[in-house]
Amino acid sequence: MSDTRGIGEAARASGLSVSALRYYDGAGVLVPAVVDPATGYRRYTAGQIKAARLIAGLRRVGMPVADIAQAVQDLPDPASVRAKLDAHSARLEAGLADARRELLRLHALLDLEENLMTRITLPATALSAALDAVRFAGAEATDPIPAGVLFETGDALLTLVTTDRYRLAVASVPAEVEGSPTRLFLPLDLADSLGGLPAGPVTLDLTADRVRAQAGDTVVEGKPIDMDFPDYQRLIPVAGERTRQIPVDTAVLREQLAAAPVVPKEHDGHAYPVSVIGLDQAGSLRLVTQSEWEANADALVAVNREFLLQAIDAGGPGQLVLELDGPLLPLAVRIPGDDTRFSLLMPVRP
Repeated sequence: MSDTRGIGEAARASGLSVSALRYYDGAGVLVPAVVDPATGYRRYTAGQIKAARLIAGLRRVGMPVADIAQAVQDLPDPASVRAKLDAHSARLEAGLADARRELLRLHALLDLEENLMTRITLPATALSAALDAVRFAGAEATDPIPAGVLFETGDALLTLVTTDRYRLAVASVPAEVEGSPTRLFLPLDLADSLGGLPAGPVTLDLTADRVRAQAGDTVVEGKPIDMDFPDYQRLIPVAGERTRQIPVDTAVLREQLAAAPVVPKEHDGHAYPVSVIGLDQAGSLRLVTQSEWEANADALVAVNREFLLQAIDAGGPGQLVLELDGPLLPLAVRIPGDDTRFSLLMPVRP
């Protein structure tokens, strides 16, 4: 057996430890040429030493055992082994690129925490659609609530809210949120600028005194409104728990509103038309006159007609659901099966 080497010598010649040689023997990757039946002592040929050197190198670069075994089998075909080396190199480079991206993300996360910043990333189209769904309820706001949009983050969610005290609109969109939860009230002109960003991903960096948005090469900056937005959550009814839910077709409801008698109302010296909503015996929506409203005020719900039309527009074409629970609670306008967008209209008393 002078043409073979013992396991200790094979270990020194190949760069693999004795325990590693035993491991690769057990795994079937490199089975020694001779195993003494009495002592179990392993001996290796010169060709196996060459294979062991290959194994040692592949092990150092992290090649999986199954791929190492295949490379050892392909040793008589150097081109095949080289192809496996190139494939593994490509995997390592891809993994390194992924690791670098993750490390950059972690650095950014640490920056956000240190600067008390929240970063929100979402498509520009989603941000624009959410703003379109709520803008109507805050565009004409005055004191004590100025015209603006609340930006509030949740778990992978950005929620936009507007109100002018007489109505409320809410729209939520999925978003990647990093950093601390935030709640900022943005002026309407700044929110409009964010809604006009070019298509593609938008990154919003929010701090207590600064807003910065970037989409491609376009950057928008501004300051939030220095006030606490009202606690709107207490006004929101749970979807589906209203005692009366009326499905309506947007086009049909518009026709009903156009044909219904105008009920005038005055508040703070300003006159506006009111729509009074009742239900017929079948539970369908009907619009009633001023005299019926005054005679049955405790059973009917009245809202500003223009506000209702704007809420319908924000809901989009097709089917909507009106949720009402008596004349003292807000009228909810929802899209069937969608809890992410809705509006509330405050009731009007005769």
